[in-house]
Amino acid sequence: MGMRLHNTLTRKVEAFAPMDGRTVRMYVCGPTVYDEPHIGHARSAYIFDVLRRYFQYKGFTVNFVRNVTDVDDKIIHKARETGESPEAVAKRCLARYHETMDRLGIGRPTREPLATGHIDEMINCISQLVVNGSAYETKTGDVYFAVRKFPGYGKLSNRSIDELQAGARVEPGEHPVHSEALGGAGKQDPLDFALWKAAKPDEPAWKSPWGKGRPGWHIECSAMSTKYLGDEFDIHGGGVDLVFPHHENEIAQAQAAGKKFARCWIHNGLLTVNGEKMSKSLGNFITVDKALEECENDPDHLKLFFLLSHYRSPVDYNPFALKTASGMMRRIDFFLLHAAETPTLSEQEIARNLLRDHKEQIDKEIQNFNKAMDSDLNTPMALAAIFEIIGYTNQVTISLPKAENQAALFRYSAERIKQLVQQVFGMSGNIKLGLEDKIKREVDVLVQKREGARRGGDYKKADQIRNELLSRGIVIEDTPRGPKLRKQQSIASDTTIEQP
Repeated sequence: MGMRLHNTLTRKVEAFAPMDGRTVRMYVCGPTVYDEPHIGHARSAYIFDVLRRYFQYKGFTVNFVRNVTDVDDKIIHKARETGESPEAVAKRCLARYHETMDRLGIGRPTREPLATGHIDEMINCISQLVVNGSAYETKTGDVYFAVRKFPGYGKLSNRSIDELQAGARVEPGEHPVHSEALGGAGKQDPLDFALWKAAKPDEPAWKSPWGKGRPGWHIECSAMSTKYLGDEFDIHGGGVDLVFPHHENEIAQAQAAGKKFARCWIHNGLLTVNGEKMSKSLGNFITVDKALEECENDPDHLKLFFLLSHYRSPVDYNPFALKTASGMMRRIDFFLLHAAETPTLSEQEIARNLLRDHKEQIDKEIQNFNKAMDSDLNTPMALAAIFEIIGYTNQVTISLPKAENQAALFRYSAERIKQLVQQVFGMSGNIKLGLEDKIKREVDVLVQKREGARRGGDYKKADQIRNELLSRGIVIEDTPRGPKLRKQQSIASDTTIEQP
């Protein structure tokens, strides 16, 4: 079975293959740079980075374009608050966005065009729409797209014109429909949206056939995506909150101008914080820096938290979910650390000493990983396959009498896991600096908790902690001198760690 992706346009999971069979051409709506990056930005950026990485893992080339909106009402408002120019705000916030995503290890796109660098392309697109009657100019120098002249409007969001009209409103900066103050020269229909906004005092403006002004938000993506990816391309992505009106308007503009536009539309679910929409007014605005502080400053923990939910599902950011993700990430860390302590073997030695049944079982889980990712990027199921490999390897090595068979199995499993977490999930997949010390501190805490539970007669909790240590490859033995720890012989040497 080949790759299948959910297409918002058809509302179905469909077979996907790039148009030319080799290169995936993908456009994703990027940030409007006016504030600090938050975890919602991180989730969306990471999802499409994983999608790009998985395409590359499968052998495709990916031409990944992600725009930057660097002229917008929000940027202008922020500039007035801070006393900076809009250009300075955009430049500063874009640098901060890059710094944050780089820290997370999220790859940059192939191209990252700025809206302000493509004003000419937008003007050309708007001019086409005016000439063919899909758009009109008002007496004030604004240009609007005539929604009712585009017969397919509403197909992406699955809404009818009547539904849309009932909820229509005047966007900030737009003139009311048939405004009396303008002699009836405002918008012709409440559904129409701005392609070009006439200049206002102290706002960025560019020359155009309709006078000085700046582009509307929607037109930039139609102009830039087709410039870099062609009139028809494979994937257009973004958050589900962009389906309407942004992406609906993009389709209308592009197709009214004669372009086929995107074939498959992919949208990620939204992120809430403790069950509520994230906002500064509620005091639950979680920046990426704050999230990393809660993840021991380890980006892999935050990434695994994102992977535990399907990309189309909403995800709630809360302490319990984050703690769960951190515990799972530690399990992968422990496994790779223990594998690194096994004897180093060449590929030939691994092949010679790896028992066939064990190789077949590991390869089967790799196939399960691929099937999960092929099935609309099902990362929770893909993670399950990775943990099956870890569990199977830990369990089977106990019964293997020969050290060379144990080492071969551990090395084979670890290398496959490293390949998946590095290449597909963009995690470090390496033994992190100071990981041994961090693990020892964590083990010390668990041992102390277990001793406290035993002294208090809570043997159920003590057994739970024993099992947790065992899942990390550490055996605890109770002796007259106190607890004694050793690593499972099947995983590493039986070096003991005395506890004070």
